[in-house]
Amino acid sequence: MSDITIYSKAVKEIKNAILQSRYRAATNANAEMLTLNYNIGRYVSENTRSGKWGTGAIEQISKQLQTELPGVRGYSATTMKYMRIFYETWVEMFEPNRPLSMDDLTEQGAFLVFRPLLMDKLQPNDITAFLRVGFTHHREIIQECEKWADRWYYIRRCAAEFWTVESLKYHIRAKDYEKYGTAPNNFELTIPDENQAARAVLSFKDEYLLDYINIDEETDPELIDERVLNRGLITDIKNFIMTFGDGFVPMGSQFRVVVDGQEFFLDLLFYNRNLNCLVDIELKRGAFKPSYLGQLNFYLSALDDYVKKPHENNSIGLLLCKEANRAIVELAVRDFNKPMGVSTYRLGKNIPEQYRSLIPIIDGVQKIISESENEE
Repeated sequence: MSDITIYSKAVKEIKNAILQSRYRAATNANAEMLTLNYNIGRYVSENTRSGKWGTGAIEQISKQLQTELPGVRGYSATTMKYMRIFYETWVEMFEPNRPLSMDDLTEQGAFLVFRPLLMDKLQPNDITAFLRVGFTHHREIIQECEKWADRWYYIRRCAAEFWTVESLKYHIRAKDYEKYGTAPNNFELTIPDENQAARAVLSFKDEYLLDYINIDEETDPELIDERVLNRGLITDIKNFIMTFGDGFVPMGSQFRVVVDGQEFFLDLLFYNRNLNCLVDIELKRGAFKPSYLGQLNFYLSALDDYVKKPHENNSIGLLLCKEANRAIVELAVRDFNKPMGVSTYRLGKNIPEQYRSLIPIIDGVQKIISESENEE
C-alpha cells in the first residue's frame, strides 16, 4: 500500500471522527439548552401562576438579566414566556419525580429531566429526536399542533430530516400529518412485500400544497393551471422536489426511455432511497382522466425493463392532477398490475417572498407543459 493511499485513508477516518464529534457536541448542546429552557419555564410558571410575582415581573427580570449578562441572547420577556409555555405544554408527559429549584439547573441532565410518563405515545428513539430539535422548532410545533400525535410526527421528521424552521412551517401548513398515506392507490394489490407496500403508501400524500407558486391576483382563473405549471413548477422546481419529502432524489425531467427504437419522455423521474425504486411523476393540468393510467402503466413497464437496476424494486407511478374524484380514481387504479397512485395539488394565496426568485435546477422541465398541452 502506497503512502498516498495510507494518508488518504487516515484523512478520511480522522475527518469522519471530527464530523461525528461535532455532531454529538451540537446535539448535546441543544439537549442542554432545551433542559435549561424547560427548567426556567418551570420556575417562571410556578412563580407567575401562583401570584408570587407581581404584574410585569417577567419583563423586569428579563431586562435585568440582559444588563447583568451582556451579549447573552435569548432571554427577552417574550422568549421567557415561550419557555413557560414549553414547560406547561410538556410537563404532562415529562414530569420529574421531585420539584426542581433553580439550584438544580446545573445538576439535571437532559435525559434525566425528560423522562416520559406516557410511554404508550412514544416510539423507541423519540426522546433522542425530541432533544435534537431546536427550541424555535418546538415553539412552532406547540403553536400550530394541539394533539400529541401531531407534535410527535413533526418532531420525528424534524430530527430525521434536519428541517429548518421555514421547512417545518411549510410542512405544517401543508398538513403533512393528515395527508400522508391517504392518496388513492393500488400498492397493496401490486406490491407483493407487505412492508414495502406499507412504506409506499406512507410515501405519498393525496394532496400537495404548492403555495410557493407566485400567482398575481389579477390573473384570469382560467389561466391559473397553465401559469402554475409553466412558471410555478418550472421556476420553483427545487421546492417542488422538496415538497415530496425525505428520500426523493431527482433523476431528471423529460426523462428519455427508448423502447424498440422509439423514444418516450417521462415528465419527472425520481429515485426514492427509502423505497429503493424509481418513481415516475406525470403532471396533468386539469382533472384526472382514467385514460391517463394506461400511459402511466406503460411508462412503468418501460422503466422496469430498460432503466431499473437488478437490485431495485419495481417502479412506482404517481399522477399529479389539478382535480381528482376519489371514487373514480379508486375504481380506475384497481385492475392495473403496476403500482400507481393519484394525487392533487392545491395553491395558496400567501406566497413566501423567498420562493419567488428561485431559478430552475433541472434543465428541460419546460417541455413538460408543451407535451401535456399537445396531448390534451
